[in-house]
Amino acid sequence: MLVLLPDAMFEDDAEIERAVLGSGTELALHHELTADRIPESSWRAADALIAYYGVPIDRALVERLDNCRILVRAGVGYDHIDVAACGRRGIPVCNVPDYGTTEVADHAIALMLGLCRGLMSYHARLLADPQAGWHWSGAPLVRRLRGAVFGVVGLGRIGTAAARRAHGLDMAVSFYDPYLPDGADLAHNFRRLPSLEALLAEADVVSLHCPLTADNANLIDAEALALMKSDALLINTARGGLVDLGALEAALREGRIGGAGLDVLPAEPPDPSHPLLQAFRHREPGLDGRLLLTPHVAWFSAAGRADLRRKSAETVRDYLIGQRLRNCVNSAFLAPS
Repeated sequence: MLVLLPDAMFEDDAEIERAVLGSGTELALHHELTADRIPESSWRAADALIAYYGVPIDRALVERLDNCRILVRAGVGYDHIDVAACGRRGIPVCNVPDYGTTEVADHAIALMLGLCRGLMSYHARLLADPQAGWHWSGAPLVRRLRGAVFGVVGLGRIGTAAARRAHGLDMAVSFYDPYLPDGADLAHNFRRLPSLEALLAEADVVSLHCPLTADNANLIDAEALALMKSDALLINTARGGLVDLGALEAALREGRIGGAGLDVLPAEPPDPSHPLLQAFRHREPGLDGRLLLTPHVAWFSAAGRADLRRKSAETVRDYLIGQRLRNCVNSAFLAPS
C-alpha cells in the first residue's frame, strides 16, 4: 500500500505516520508546494493521500489519481480540494476536525485579549522607550470585557469552545449558525440570533468559526462591516477568504469598526504590497494598535500537530482495512455504495 504525502508540514521521516500505518505501508513523502515537482508515478500509484494545504487538489490533479481510495485533509478546511471531482472518481475526502479545537479557540480569545488589553501597543512603546512608554495611555482599544457580547459565526466544535472561553470571561454569548438544529441555544445557554445581520449589529466582538464555501466567500464585506458597532472587534481564525481585506482596511481607516485580529488571510503568505499589509507594517496611525496579525498559527502546538498527524494516518488506515469512514466531507458526491 502506497500513501502519498505531497506537502508534508513536518521535518522528520514520518515517524508518527509509519507507526500508525504499519510496516506494510510505503510512504511517498514530499515537502513540495507545487504538484508538478512530484513524480507522476506517485500520483497515479498512490492508494491514499494525506494532504496539507500546500498543493491544491484540483480537478486535473484528481484525474491523475488512478489508484487512490481515500484522501485525507490533514486539517479542517478543505476549500483547496475539489471534493466533487473526488466524489465522481469514487474517492472519499475526509478531514480532521478535532485535532486543534482547543488551540484555535484559545487563539481566538488571545487575539481578542491582545486588542482589548492593548498588549501589542504597550509592548511596542516599552521597546521603543521603557521610561516614556511606562504609562497607561497609547492603547486605543482597551476596554472592559465583562458584560460585552461575544458573537460567534458558526457554533461548531471550535466556535463552541471559543464561546465557552468567552463566557468564562463573563461575556454574554450570542451566535448565528443556520445549520444547527433547534435547541442548540438551550443546550449551551447561549443566545441564538436569526441572521448574520442581527449578530453583527449586536456583538461587541465578532469571531468567525465557519468553513469557507462558494456561498460565503467575503462573508464579511463592506456591507457586513457597515452593520457592526463602531468600536466592535472582528476576529478570524477560520479561513482568510471569509473577509474582504479591502473593505476591512477601509473600515479600519475610517473608524467604522474598532479593530481586527486575523490569523488567516485570503493569500498565504500575503502579498506585502497589499494596502492593509503596508499600513500594518508601517504602523500607520489609523491602524496602529487596531490590527493584530498572526501567520496562520492558531492550530499550532506540539501536541496539536502530533494529534493531527496521528488522526490523519488513523483515518487512512481504518478505511483501507475495512473499518468505518470517519469525517467524510464529500459524501453528497459519492455513489450510494
